[in-house]
Amino acid sequence: MSKRRRPGRAASMLALAALLLSGAVSAQVRPPVAASAATPAAAAASAPPAAVSATARRVYERARSQLLQIRTLLKNQDSQASVGSGFLVSEDGHVMTNYHVVSQAALEPDRYRLRYATTEGQEGRLELLDFDVRRDLALLRAVPADAKSLQGRGKLGFRPLGEPLSKGDRIYSMGNPHDVAFAVVEGNYNGLVERSFDALIYYAGSINAGMSGGPVVDEEGRVVGVNVSAMFFAQQMSFLVPGEYAQALFERSRDAKAMTKPAWPRLREQLLAYQDELTMRFVAQPWRSAGHARYQLPVPQEQFMRCWGRGTPADTKGLEFQRSQCRMEHALFVNGQLQTGYLDISHEAYDGRKLGALRFAKQYSDSFRNERLGREDKTRTAPFCKEEFIDREGLPLRAVVCLRAYRKLEGLHDLSILVTTVDAATEGALGRFDARGVSFDNALKLSAHYLEGFAWTADRKTAPR
Repeated sequence: MSKRRRPGRAASMLALAALLLSGAVSAQVRPPVAASAATPAAAAASAPPAAVSATARRVYERARSQLLQIRTLLKNQDSQASVGSGFLVSEDGHVMTNYHVVSQAALEPDRYRLRYATTEGQEGRLELLDFDVRRDLALLRAVPADAKSLQGRGKLGFRPLGEPLSKGDRIYSMGNPHDVAFAVVEGNYNGLVERSFDALIYYAGSINAGMSGGPVVDEEGRVVGVNVSAMFFAQQMSFLVPGEYAQALFERSRDAKAMTKPAWPRLREQLLAYQDELTMRFVAQPWRSAGHARYQLPVPQEQFMRCWGRGTPADTKGLEFQRSQCRMEHALFVNGQLQTGYLDISHEAYDGRKLGALRFAKQYSDSFRNERLGREDKTRTAPFCKEEFIDREGLPLRAVVCLRAYRKLEGLHDLSILVTTVDAATEGALGRFDARGVSFDNALKLSAHYLEGFAWTADRKTAPR
C-alpha cells in the first residue's frame, strides 16, 4: 500500500465525522435477519414436539380457554397472510401477542385485518391498541361486537417478579404451531441470555412457526414469558420475552383507543428512543485492545455483543490476515423487509511482506473496494457517502462514511463506516462499523467514537513496512 498522504487535512474526530456526514441530510427522503441468529418464530424451522408429561397436560387443560390463534387476513377476502398465537390477559377481551405477528395489520391497516380463533374454533375480530417494538409485543382487544365468545373464559395472570425462576425449572410453551392444532411444549428455564442488550429468556424447548406470541407458563399456570424466536440450526434453543414486559404493556395501554391508521409514527417514536439508549450505552464503553503489534484497532466490549475471530494458518505462503467480528445478535423487527436496531463491528489486519509491495497494494485495495454499502430499496434510500484522508495522531487513515435514510421512518438511518490504514507498503488494517437505525446526531457520535479507536500502539515499530 502506498504511503502517500494528503498534507494539512488533520482534524479532530468529531469535526471529521461532521465533515463526512454533512450533506447526508439531503438523503432523508423518508425508511434482520439476518441481523441476528435468532429469528421470529413465525419463520423458524420446524422441529419434532417434545414428549408431554402429566403436568404439561394439566397445565394445558387449565390454560386452553385463554389460548388464541391470531390470524392476519387480507382486507377484502378470507385468505390469511400470516398466523401466530396469543392469550387473554383480561376478562374484557385484551389479548397479548408478538408485534411481528400483527405487523402487517399495524403498518397497512387498509390492506389487512386481524381475527382470533379459540381452541374450540370460535372466531372474531381484533383491534390493535398498542405495541412495544423493542420487546416485540402487541396488545390487542376483541372488537366489542365480537367479544361475546371470549366472555367467561378467564385470563392468564403473570408470575410475580418477587418469585424468580431458577435454572432448570420446568416451564410450558403453548400456541398453534404451523396452523395444525393448539399444542403444549414442555421445556426448561435456563436464565437470561448473556450479552444481550435487552433481557431475553433462554428456553430449552422447541418453539415452532405459528407459536409466536403464545404464553409460556410455570407449573401453576402463571405467565413467565412470551414465545418470540428460535435459533436456526440448533436443538431446543428458543427465546422468550420476559413476562414483566407484557404485563407492563397491558397495564399502560389497556384503556387505549384502537389504532386505525398506519402505525409508522408510533414505531418511529419507539425506535428513536431505543437508539438513543443504545448509542449512549455504547459510546460510554472504552475500546478493547486488538492485540496488534503496530495498530490500536477498535474492538468493543462484549457487554451486549459477541466477538469471533479467525486468521490464516501459520504456514500461509501469501497474504496473512487476522479477522475479528463483533455483533449484536438481536435485532428489532419492523416488517418482513426491515430489521434494525443493532451494531456490527469488524476489522481485518493484513501482513503482505511475503507478497511484496505491488501485489499487496492490489489485494489490499481490492479488499476495500469489495465492501458493500447497500443500495436503494423499498425501505431505504441509496447510500450518501463522503470519503476523506485523515490523520489520527500521526496515523494516516482513509475513511468513508455513508448514510442510508429510512423512507417511512423520518430521522432514522443506517450508518456505515470504512477505515483503512495507509502508512505502510506491505502492512495494513481495514475496519468496518455498521449501526442500523440511528439518528443523524447519534451517527455523528458513533462515527467520532469509532474513529477514536484507531491509533498507533505504544511499542509500534516506527519504520514503515
